Amino acid sequence: MTATSHVDTDPAADNVTLIEERKRSMISKITRRQVARSLAAVGVTATLPLSARADEAALLEGARKEGSLTWYIAQVDGETAEVMGRAFTKHYPGVNVSVIRTTGQVAYERLTQDLKNNAPQCDVFGTTDIAHMPALMKRNEIAQFVPENASAMAPEFKGLGQDGWYYPTSSTLMLIIYNTQKLKPEEAPKNWTDLLDPKLKGRVAFGHPAFSGYVGCWTLAMRTLYGWQFFDKLAQNNPRIGRSGNDPITLLNAGECIAGLGPLATTLLSASKGNPIAVQYPTDGALLCIGPSAVMARAPHPNAARLFMNWLLSKDYAQICADTYVTPVREDVTLKPGAKPLSDVKILRQTTAQIDKGVPEVIEQWRDTFS
Repeated sequence: MTATSHVDTDPAADNVTLIEERKRSMISKITRRQVARSLAAVGVTATLPLSARADEAALLEGARKEGSLTWYIAQVDGETAEVMGRAFTKHYPGVNVSVIRTTGQVAYERLTQDLKNNAPQCDVFGTTDIAHMPALMKRNEIAQFVPENASAMAPEFKGLGQDGWYYPTSSTLMLIIYNTQKLKPEEAPKNWTDLLDPKLKGRVAFGHPAFSGYVGCWTLAMRTLYGWQFFDKLAQNNPRIGRSGNDPITLLNAGECIAGLGPLATTLLSASKGNPIAVQYPTDGALLCIGPSAVMARAPHPNAARLFMNWLLSKDYAQICADTYVTPVREDVTLKPGAKPLSDVKILRQTTAQIDKGVPEVIEQWRDTFS
C-alpha cells in the first residue's frame, strides 16, 4: 500500500515543443467563456454521461481491478507527493499510485511526448501552469469528469478551472525567502525590487521559467509590474539560477545564497525541519499560483484516475496540503501556524489567458537576458 515515485528534473529535450504548442494555441484559444458557451449550447453540463458522473463505489470497484494509476505532479515537492500517494492508497487499499514528480514545464513536455508517441502513461496530470489545460482541451486530451467533491471548494477557487474538465487542486504563494542566519528579519528584502540591491550581488537565487510553471508566472508578474528592465537589473546582480522553483531553498539552506524567490509551501516545510530559512511577504504583492489537475482522456486506468481526481478535492487531501503548508482549496481544514490567511496578504493574480500568452514570451526574454 505504498506509492512508487520517480523524480525527473533533467530532460533530454528542451521546452521547444511547449512553446510551439502555445504559439499554435494562441491562434485559436479555448477561453473559459468560449468553452462555457459551447457546453451550454449542447446542454452538456446538464446531461453529463455516466462516465462523467460515476459514483465513488463504481469507481472504486473499477479502480481495484485496474490496481494502480500514474500521477504526473508538479505542484508539490517529491517527498510531499509521495506522502499524498501513500495516503490515497491507505484510503483506497488495492489502488497504488505511481508518482512522477517533475517541474511543471518538464511534466508537460513529457506528457505531450507520451501522447505524440501514442504511448499514454499519465492518468492524472497536475501542473503549475494553468495554461497547459486549455492547450490539452484543444487537442481533446482531457477527459470530461465532474468530481463529486468539486462542490466543496472554497469560493475563491471556484471558477478558476473549467467545470467538467479541470479543477484547481492546490495553490501556493511565490514570495521572498531569506536565510535567517545571514539576515535578520529587519534586514531581509521587503519588496521585489530590494532583490536588485547591489549588496546582494551573487547571493540571490531563482528557479528558471522554462522549467518551473510557478517561476514562469512570477516572471510574467514582475514584467507586468516593473517592465523587463527589472530583469536587466537583476542580471547585473549575477543571480544563482536553478531549474525548479524549489532550488533556491536548497541554496539558501546551504548558505550559498541569502535571499531569493521561493514557494510558500516548500519554504515553510523546510523551516519546520529546522533549516535556517524564512518567508517575507512582499509589500508589492505575493503571487497566487493555482495548481490545476485533470483526468487524461487516454488514461490507462480510467476508473482509478477518476477516483484519484475526486480524492484530490477531498477534505483528506486538503488536510494533507494544510499539514505540508500547501494552500488547500477547501475551507474545512485546520491550517498550521506560520502562513498568513490569504485575506491578510496583498495578492498578485493572473488570468489563464495572460499566462498562456505571456509565459512563452518571458521564457524567451529570460534566455536572452541570462543566457
